[in-house]
Amino acid sequence: MGAALGVLNRVAGLGLLDRLGLRKPVERGLYQATRAGFRTAAATSRTFTAASKLGQPARLPKAPEQDLFDITPTDEQKMIVDTVREFAAEQVRPVAPDADAKCEAPQGLVSAAAELGVTLMGVPEELGGVGAERSAVTSVLIAEALAHGDMGIAVACLAPAAVANALVEWGDAEQQSTYLPALTGENAPAAALTVQEGQPLFDPFALRTKAYRTADGFRLTGVKTMVPRVGQAELFVVAADLDGRGPALFVVESGSAGLSVEADPSMGLRAAGLGTLHLDNVAVPASALLGGGDPAVYADCVRLGRLGWCALAVGTAQAVLDYVIPYVNEREAFGEPVSHRQGVAFMVADIGIELEGMRLVTYRAAGRAEQGKPFARETALARKLCADKGMRIGLDGVQLLGGHGFVKEHPVERWYRDLRAIGLAEGTLLV
Repeated sequence: MGAALGVLNRVAGLGLLDRLGLRKPVERGLYQATRAGFRTAAATSRTFTAASKLGQPARLPKAPEQDLFDITPTDEQKMIVDTVREFAAEQVRPVAPDADAKCEAPQGLVSAAAELGVTLMGVPEELGGVGAERSAVTSVLIAEALAHGDMGIAVACLAPAAVANALVEWGDAEQQSTYLPALTGENAPAAALTVQEGQPLFDPFALRTKAYRTADGFRLTGVKTMVPRVGQAELFVVAADLDGRGPALFVVESGSAGLSVEADPSMGLRAAGLGTLHLDNVAVPASALLGGGDPAVYADCVRLGRLGWCALAVGTAQAVLDYVIPYVNEREAFGEPVSHRQGVAFMVADIGIELEGMRLVTYRAAGRAEQGKPFARETALARKLCADKGMRIGLDGVQLLGGHGFVKEHPVERWYRDLRAIGLAEGTLLV
């Protein structure tokens, strides 16, 4: 593509074009070639085949039902969180500025996160995972701990886990046999659950991406946005409106004809390598439909995704609080720390109060989800609180740093940009 553009540029510079009246046609061709060059074929997909067939799909049992609301982590959860938090502090946080600038999470870091087992927590042992029971709370704790290092990198690391969790929750025996061994094995492929679309006031229950039944399966047409690591992903779970009857989920391999990807960096979450997925009459087999197209499956997918984003908001907001407290205590103005000013002290206190509310309502919704209880109301409350207060915490963090909050020397401006995504993003994650 680069050589072809070079030739076109040289041709466009020739005076002969003006004499022959070909200037506008050639420039138009150059423009079209340049624009098309940014869209590329998706990553070459490996061949997903089942090494052995399952007799029936494997599901994780629900967590034991509790009468009292208790958010005290178990010893196992404490150990997991400590490990992930250490990983986030020692490996994620130092590379986050560079990853944000390059719009790409380091491959070695994503692989290291996979080695920690973030993709395996929601997968039963018989399918190569380490899960013994459904634990949305554990997934929330992991997402929170990763986001304390960087939200964009957390999204890149957790994206394959969303696909694996979807296959465990709603996949049939054939789908689990075909895809889960690769997702839980060595050299696991990049994968993404994609719901988001690029229209204003996006409603995940009114999708413009369409799926139509054919004699041998389905055909998908549409555009999905905010897809993490879109250039590397080999497997997608795509949300599309099925025959005009409502949204459904489809498993789509990146090698499918008519599928292409395009980089589309955003204001925040730049380290996630966000991009656009184009589906142009993509044919998938009948076995690609996830959960039988049940509307309840898709509704749960949206809610569990929103809980994942709430967890990221809590982790990033905690990072803001942990950063501004020592800053305002050490920064002096007029001969004393700025934290001695009531306006500053009250703002820091408000961050701590709102953060604790965000955490409690998110844990509450996750606890109900893993016990199989209705959790729609709790998820809606968590989403609203985390979207509003999370963005406010990011803004207050920038304000508390004064001029330093505006420059990239300090990470708070990046956290503010990331936190603005909480009220917009749908899908991508699945706890």
